[in-house]
Amino acid sequence: MLGAGAARGLRAVSRGVHRTASRGAGPRLDLSGIYPPIATPFTEQEDLDYRKLEENLQKYAQIPFKGLVVQGSNGEYPYLTEEERVEVVRRVRLSLPRDKLVMAGSGCESTRDTVRMTERMAGAGADAVLVVTPCFYKGKMDSRALTHHFTQVADSSPVPVVLYSVPANTGLELPMDAICRLAQHPNIVGLKDSGGDITRIGLAVHKTRALDFQVLAGSAGFLMAAYSVGAVGGVCALANVLGGPLCELERLCVEGRWEEARDLQWRLIEPNAAVTRRLGVPALKQAMEWFGFHGGACRSPLQPITESEAQQLRQDFSSNGWL
Repeated sequence: MLGAGAARGLRAVSRGVHRTASRGAGPRLDLSGIYPPIATPFTEQEDLDYRKLEENLQKYAQIPFKGLVVQGSNGEYPYLTEEERVEVVRRVRLSLPRDKLVMAGSGCESTRDTVRMTERMAGAGADAVLVVTPCFYKGKMDSRALTHHFTQVADSSPVPVVLYSVPANTGLELPMDAICRLAQHPNIVGLKDSGGDITRIGLAVHKTRALDFQVLAGSAGFLMAAYSVGAVGGVCALANVLGGPLCELERLCVEGRWEEARDLQWRLIEPNAAVTRRLGVPALKQAMEWFGFHGGACRSPLQPITESEAQQLRQDFSSNGWL
């Protein structure tokens, strides 16, 4: 019988063979690991605070992340100008060690703007782009429209593309049939799924297993469950404050130490829920301050959490042994 490490190695070789045979592409960009979708620090006047950003980056460089997601949902990208979005990515790439991946959010509402933003993010040093589903006309964003959109972006992108489905923010999920078709594109390497439906994550892994396609969990609350059905990593808001424990959870899952992983996962559920679906980015930024990072204020119209919300947030961390 093969050991767990040998079995994983054979699976990795198998995925590489499938890619070469079915898609004619070279070695993939390996996405496996943990990524914090980093927050964007602002001054009291709501200008970008590059000094605080750099100080956060120096601390993140000491944590065994696979890389950083820059200008994702937790980076407040809808409130930044195009120039600000690109400049933040450029500065992160300059600061971060070369062995850490920079995955830049390049999604816009129109295909044309997304293509342009993707090219600019690549020019700023991004190793890959994370492209969210356009959603303003969500009633017309069916499989046909979304497949066309992502195909056009991937066709022109200088770097690999990761699909991004975040129904809590967009009001729509990337349909499974679209995922399966898009997974065949040689420049689309994976999916970040933030919906939290483990059956859907497992099905996406299963349906694309003959391709070199990688699925990332979009939240720390279901990270262990996602690993159990074949995900290769996670883009987790909570990693902005508990990066070390999340990297430890990744290690336990990869090594098949499921009982230890379960005990750690339990302790992450409540803090994660607080800084994501319950209180959102303002709570994440408050928690960052408690853990020695620069969070600070959000850009309007987002408002700070209330005193009572802060008390509950602290309780969610302290009752699980983090504060």
